[in-house]
Amino acid sequence: MTDVSQDSRRSARAEASRRAFYRFRQSRLSMVGATMVAVVLFFTLFGNLLAPYPEHVRGGLNTAERFQAPSLAHPFGTNELGQDVLSLVMAGTPVSVAAGFAVVLIGTVLGVVVGALAGFNGGWIDDVLMRFSDLMLTIPSLILAMAVAAALGPGFVNMIIAIALSWWPGYARLVRGEVLQAREEVYVAAARAIGASPARVLFRHILPNIVSPIIVKMSLDMGFAILTVAALGFIGIGVRPPTPEWGTLLSIARNYMPDFWWTAVFPGLAMFLAVFGFNLLGDGLRDVLDPRARR
Repeated sequence: MTDVSQDSRRSARAEASRRAFYRFRQSRLSMVGATMVAVVLFFTLFGNLLAPYPEHVRGGLNTAERFQAPSLAHPFGTNELGQDVLSLVMAGTPVSVAAGFAVVLIGTVLGVVVGALAGFNGGWIDDVLMRFSDLMLTIPSLILAMAVAAALGPGFVNMIIAIALSWWPGYARLVRGEVLQAREEVYVAAARAIGASPARVLFRHILPNIVSPIIVKMSLDMGFAILTVAALGFIGIGVRPPTPEWGTLLSIARNYMPDFWWTAVFPGLAMFLAVFGFNLLGDGLRDVLDPRARR
């Protein structure tokens, strides 16, 4: 009997997955977003290996070819140091995307813990945690990230910590609302009736059933996290040269606009495609995973 029940649940999950994938495929923009994200992830994994001029990525110079316009030898042109812009953009993809993913992941973990504890326990715990979250939300996230990054100093890890500390309140508010709704469901009452501990009820029964809106928010936030990483690099308190990063490349290239436009256009275009792709993918996932938001 147990085997039959497990097979039935597996079949139901497989059927639900097929239907979700079918709905996702019906949206052309969602498929375009998924394709763009797949390309971005490909260069995140292999950008350093595929860069046509790896010595330029490591800081090598070629002043004899500085400010070369786009050509077959240098499809994205060269910068003020004679470095191949295509190689720098490709090598900057792992830095920008990995930093954005780390920010979203850390912010999600912190926000889920705070929101789950607040929504599940209620009372003074809820009041304290949510008032602190509200206080954090009153401070613009970029300003807070700039302040923390300036205090910690420039660097990849410090940049991630600075942005993540401003990222979690949105997840805390989302998770708290979902937990408040889920804890009144019948399956939660049934788990409590059979003697499940509060921790088991929360982590085994409630959180797995509210994961869909969290995934949707993470996919939508990836683009904004990449933009925030680039913003800190642009103003000089994020990743520092010679490490290639899209915001840093734009910051240097602005000094040579508009005469040598390619030094800024191609890093900016890479950033635009990454952010746009994650936004389209997030919209598609929202339509599939969140029935209340489905059009």
